[in-house]
This record gives sequence, structure tokens and C-alpha cells, in this order.
Amino acid sequence: MASYKKLCYRCKKNYVPASWKDRFVTCYDCTKKESSVAIQDPKMREMFDIPEEYYKENSFLRKIKLGYIRYNSLTDRQIEAFKETVKKLKKPSKKN
Repeated sequence: MASYKKLCYRCKKNYVPASWKDRFVTCYDCTKKESSVAIQDPKMREMFDIPEEYYKENSFLRKIKLGYIRYNSLTDRQIEAFKETVKKLKKPSKKN
């Protein structure tokens, strides 16, 4: 999928990696305040305890975390997709 950089929808200062599907992209700095809320559930707190760089480079992870904070629940498919994405980011990419 082709990707390019697009200005943040909120601050109009930072560029964010986007694809043709992304309409309203926001940078990490704009969503940082919302996502810094303490999570009460210990199981979910452990799941969301990943390095900050992962949240900076992947908007999907930010979206899932914000969804949990807003609605206090996630579907099984969302949890699995989150874990798979984290696994992919942990693996070093092999580029020739």
C-alpha cells in the first residue's frame, strides 16, 4: 500500500505517515494527553505497557488504546490485532 506524509488534522504542524484510507490523521503529540490516563484493569494495563516508540510510529496502536480508554472495553478481535501488531513491531525487519 502506498504511504505518504500528511499534516496532522488537529495541530497542522507535524507530518504523520498516512495512506489513501486515512482521512483525519493525528500526530502522537496531539493524542498524548488523552492516552496518558491511568488504566485500572491490571490485565489491560499489562497489554498497553509497551515502549512509547511503538505508539509514536503506529497510529493503529494509538487508536486501540484510545478506544479502550473511551469505552472501557475491547472486542477479542481488537485485542488479537493489537498483540499481532506489537509482535510485528518487535521483530527487526529484514531489508536486503
